[in-house]
Amino acid sequence: MKNRFLVWQKTAVFATLIVLLPLLAIAYHAFDGEMENLTHLWNTMLGSYVTNSSLLVIGTVFLSLIFALPSAWILANYQFFGQKTLQWLLCLPLAMPAYLIAFLYTDLLDYSGAFQEMLRNLFGWNSPQDYWFPKIRTLYGACFVLALVLYPYIFLLARVALLEQSENLTHSAKMLGATPSQIFRRITFPLIRPAIAVGMALVAMETLGDFGTVSYFAVPTLTTAIYDSWLGFHDLGTASRISIFMLLMIFLFITLEQYSRRKQKSYQRGYEKKSAFKQLTGWKLCLAHIWCWGLLSMAFFIPLGRLLYWAYDYFEQSWNLDFVQFALNSLKVSVVASVVTVAIALLLHFAYRLSLNSKFWLKTTRLSLQISSLGYAIPGTVLAIGLLSPLTFADHQLHALLKSLELSPVGLIFSGSLFALVLAYTIRFLAMAIGSLETSLGRISPSLDMASQTMGKNGVVMFKKIHIPLISKGIITAALMVFIESMKELNASLLLRPFNFDTLATHVFTFTSDEQLERAALPAIVLVLVGLIPVIWLTRSLISQSQKER
Repeated sequence: MKNRFLVWQKTAVFATLIVLLPLLAIAYHAFDGEMENLTHLWNTMLGSYVTNSSLLVIGTVFLSLIFALPSAWILANYQFFGQKTLQWLLCLPLAMPAYLIAFLYTDLLDYSGAFQEMLRNLFGWNSPQDYWFPKIRTLYGACFVLALVLYPYIFLLARVALLEQSENLTHSAKMLGATPSQIFRRITFPLIRPAIAVGMALVAMETLGDFGTVSYFAVPTLTTAIYDSWLGFHDLGTASRISIFMLLMIFLFITLEQYSRRKQKSYQRGYEKKSAFKQLTGWKLCLAHIWCWGLLSMAFFIPLGRLLYWAYDYFEQSWNLDFVQFALNSLKVSVVASVVTVAIALLLHFAYRLSLNSKFWLKTTRLSLQISSLGYAIPGTVLAIGLLSPLTFADHQLHALLKSLELSPVGLIFSGSLFALVLAYTIRFLAMAIGSLETSLGRISPSLDMASQTMGKNGVVMFKKIHIPLISKGIITAALMVFIESMKELNASLLLRPFNFDTLATHVFTFTSDEQLERAALPAIVLVLVGLIPVIWLTRSLISQSQKER
């Protein structure tokens, strides 16, 4: 039978091709053009870029594990005063941009910072020769800063995995004479290993795509190599080749993560979950509080406190027309990006639902959903490089068309306008909207669609009258998530923003790069407060879900 809704499926496929556009452009330029600059990098700095990127990922993942796993173990197995509060407070560092933490801790721990000055006054030291103090602006400092921001990925997943473990397995192992260390090594760790691997992959991908932190710390990585190739040499081919290498590394992380959890379903089948927590007392309780609150203070409260102090002290200098304009710019771009992203996600999901009776279109639309969800794995820098060429090509073609028609040129309406930023945000955060809507749409039975079609309500009418009212909360959630992430996006904004156009993220980065941390405090607080919304929502949802399951 001929598909009456073919226009929906074809539109969904076209939207997927737009998502693939930057990847196709990168692949094209990677095999096109001269190799002179790449050969120069190969003979000079490329080895350092690869080595530093690898060490940065390894160091950040290692420190994230050290920060996250003890915290997850304590909160998943023991009960004490403040436990419920710490469950979501320990996730708040996700709201802090990593480059902002880097600037704040450099100002605090550098030789001229408040902490070393206090040490010199306390012990009577007069010069660096009198004492030793670790340098913050190094590769190891970058690992430390990034781990403070990214450890909640591992913490959240590891804690949930620990809560979902079966007590029957532990009791059976004890009856067979297993020691606590044997139980952890043979039962507990194999069960939580897939969740830890997922968190490690997320941390690795975020670390590899970071630009603000490594740029400020002067650590040359593959991300900075992409910026240098494009902004320094204006060589899109070399930037594309380095981007391909980064994408291969990310693909490796994803493959390892999927391989590590290939047997996760068989582990979790048919067992009861935990029913009680052990009570912490004495010195163990004291150590638990010191560890959890100390980690939270380093990752969130100390940086936030310094930002609040500077924002209050320099409020008159920060609150000006420029700040208001940059805030309005961020608001405008983020609102448009969230609307466009949610609309495309709805289109993809609705096209999939309309294809349930056609095997070909069912597989095609399912593949479209999967491909469209890849954008979040693409670093913002790589995404921006991938969009520069096709958008510039579109501008040239439009200019040639207008010239042939003897019409006035309209300028760079694709590559030199907000269109580029909105497109980048849409591709990057489409996975969030698809994931948020998937749960809501999954609760709508296909029988409702069939009943609607029987009554003559097809296509847009069915979508408007049935689906939209039932998934309104999911739509709002998806739009909110995309809006907030768009507000904080830095890497793509630095490369694709129009001339004389700044967002709050680029505004903060510009001031902090110029060592004007105080004037960056107010817009930075706005970004942090906006970023707190999805973090609190996510952690509260996971906590309530785990409590219901128990």
